[in-house]
Amino acid sequence: MSSPAATSAYLGWLGAALATGGDSSSAVSGASVDAVLGYATGYDSHDIAPFVRSLRAVFDGEIALVVDDRADVRALLDEHDVRGLAAEVIEGWRPHAVMARFAAFDRYLTGRTDLRSVLLTDVRDVLFQKPPFSPQPAGLEVFVEGDRLGDHAFNMKYLRALVGESMAAALAPAPAICVGTVMGPREEVVRFCRLVLMLAAIPRSELGGAFGADQAACNIAVHMGLLEAEVCDNYGRVATIGLTPGNALGLKDSLVVNPDGSVSAIVHQHDRHPHLAAAMHERWGQGMQVRERVRTRPAGQRWRKLRDSLMRRLPELR
Repeated sequence: MSSPAATSAYLGWLGAALATGGDSSSAVSGASVDAVLGYATGYDSHDIAPFVRSLRAVFDGEIALVVDDRADVRALLDEHDVRGLAAEVIEGWRPHAVMARFAAFDRYLTGRTDLRSVLLTDVRDVLFQKPPFSPQPAGLEVFVEGDRLGDHAFNMKYLRALVGESMAAALAPAPAICVGTVMGPREEVVRFCRLVLMLAAIPRSELGGAFGADQAACNIAVHMGLLEAEVCDNYGRVATIGLTPGNALGLKDSLVVNPDGSVSAIVHQHDRHPHLAAAMHERWGQGMQVRERVRTRPAGQRWRKLRDSLMRRLPELR
């Protein structure tokens, strides 16, 4: 008699998402092209412009963003030679975009043997100040945002959700890695995407596909040695500055300067600091009005959040 199969909404989505195949339309022999990939659904051209414009100022390689089908976004991408990708449409249950993006990245990178190194990155809160792939990464690189996972309630919440209280406590002394910027050779980035997606299958569907599951899965994968990665100190290739005191960050020649006086190629979470956000918009947001993002939840979304909160407290039949 055959064993019963594991079932969950997340696993159902994941099977469909990974079965769609890769995009090899641009593949050529030899790995000679670097690529920057981002997931920017839900954003308009105002949100995306600083990322695109600052990146194109220092990088002439491939840029591909998963975006909504909007005229203003298409015009911006066309102007700067950025490939716009459509989000995969899978009927039924869907995870949060922070998890869906790894399936999209895996789908795009599969078969792209022409790609050498790849940067997976957030979009709305990321800016570029120098060529991102200089120097070329020798292996997978992940980037620190804080000294200890245990000092960050958000990280610990999802670590506990994915692997339980005891394992989360064991990981608490490790540095907090930010999943918002990850870089490495194409094959290793694909492996990273798939590992994050599979680690998120451990808990209930509502947690595996939730905002924050990606961050926890990344830290688990690296700190438990499930893949090889160089854990890079903050303010090197990447400056992740959301937790950095604003008065420790300066501006010089329109560049964000780190507390130690250095200038990083990639700046993440600059929008957490009003003086930096204003300066970066003035430089890269030409012709676009600053708008406050008003976040409202339709009644259906509010109900789903309440339901998910309840389901997290109940066992899921597997």
